[in-house]
Amino acid sequence: MTCVYSAIMINLFIALMFLTGCEQLEQASSNSVLKVLAGSELKDIEPMLETIKKQTGVTMEMHYIGTLDGAEKIVSGREHYDLAWFSHAKYFSLLQDENKIIHSQEKIALSPVIPAVKTSLAQQWGWVNNPDVTWSQIAEKIKMGEFKYAMTDPTASNSGFSTVMSVQAALSNAGDALTAEDIDADKLKSFFSGQSLTSGSSGWLSEAYIRDQNKLGGLFNYESVLMKMNRSGELQDPLTLIYPKEGMVTADYPLILLAKDKIEPYQQLVAYLKSAEFQTWMMTQTDRRPVNTTVALSDSFPKGYLMDLPFPTSITTVNEILFTYLDDKRKPSHSYFVLDLSGSMGGDRLVALKQAMVNLSGGDSSITGQFARFRNREQVTFLPFNQDVIEIRDFSIGKNGLGMQKIQDYINSLKATGGTGIYSSLKTAYQQARLAIEKDPERFYSIVLMSDGISNEGLSYQQFEQYYRQESDYLANIRTFPVLFGEADQQEMDNLARLTGGRVFDSRKDPLSHVFKKIRGYQ
Repeated sequence: MTCVYSAIMINLFIALMFLTGCEQLEQASSNSVLKVLAGSELKDIEPMLETIKKQTGVTMEMHYIGTLDGAEKIVSGREHYDLAWFSHAKYFSLLQDENKIIHSQEKIALSPVIPAVKTSLAQQWGWVNNPDVTWSQIAEKIKMGEFKYAMTDPTASNSGFSTVMSVQAALSNAGDALTAEDIDADKLKSFFSGQSLTSGSSGWLSEAYIRDQNKLGGLFNYESVLMKMNRSGELQDPLTLIYPKEGMVTADYPLILLAKDKIEPYQQLVAYLKSAEFQTWMMTQTDRRPVNTTVALSDSFPKGYLMDLPFPTSITTVNEILFTYLDDKRKPSHSYFVLDLSGSMGGDRLVALKQAMVNLSGGDSSITGQFARFRNREQVTFLPFNQDVIEIRDFSIGKNGLGMQKIQDYINSLKATGGTGIYSSLKTAYQQARLAIEKDPERFYSIVLMSDGISNEGLSYQQFEQYYRQESDYLANIRTFPVLFGEADQQEMDNLARLTGGRVFDSRKDPLSHVFKKIRGYQ
């Protein structure tokens, strides 16, 4: 009996140890997988994710989003993330207020957001290898109409955000803390009058610049993106990178700890990401500057100290600067929405479309929703269609959202019925936009096309393409942004975006209301 009892106790002990070991392994496993909300530009780190895992034992589960969208998502607490990794944490740090969300942050890389000018212009202006070029000199070239440039929307992409903050600080002669009172409205309006191409992402901006390089004098973007563009072989006139004497806003790519209980794997990640091995790879492969001072800066980077301009210390000031830019300082937009109201759009699909459009007309009270809404001075044209355009309705947006309620009332009155004539309707939109450009060329023009099916009435895609190419000299500045929805033909929508210089957005992966918010960065 004693032997039997001893055997039972030994087996129980072994089982207990096995279960305890499993629990420890499971805990270790969960600690080694960190959910990371990251800026989309950090997709270029993906080739190193497996190496990072091998070197640290930590798996980085990446989820990509825009900087301001990401900051708001984290602060709202709707979804849990262990880490955040954006090009900067300035807006996020201000947004968290007294609620401590950031438990630690470590800079991983550096990339200043700077102007780049075609070398032919830089030579003409004496800016090549000139460390004394100022923001005021750039502003003067814009005022004289000599410098037309591309820049991302500051509420959708950090490169535009950083540019606006740099211009604001440099032209206001502010001290260490920029405030709303430092805003020089006339100077800012003059500076942003030179913007001739907008975008919701830094990567797409560089691609669009290459397409339209004959019409532009340069762009504002990350140093890393600009260096890649110069190496691409696609520029007819290489870019001269300008480092304004007053300074600039530099992205420092902080890795941010959100989950206090993940401090140990976070520290392991930071140690490797700041190691000479990773920093050297990052510098050579992504063109970002190392923060590890033991890593020698490549000769491809100009030597010298990167001076940071003052940044606002209040989220209220930042938001005021951004809203002022959108509503008063940048070129106004004329946005066309070609919306499918065929019979298949009935029920939940029409409900989703209406909600998305109501959100853009003031129905979304979140910070990012307010940034994405229709803007003061904007013209908005709706072309709902089934087998052909049902009607053309124009709206003008005034100060304090004047005109928004009229749009909401109109959108809520829409009904779905009939066939699907996508390309005849799109042709009508282009004809309307061409007439508008002839009357008012100083606007951004864009078309959003949303359909849940395949065109079965009117023009075919091939017929529309023929029309577009014949009229391309007049239509080239009007981009179409197709939205994939329902059973829409992805191949045709991809072809359409390439033809017109637009970009496809997929609402089969994200809610339609989120997709329309993203599109606003391109209008």
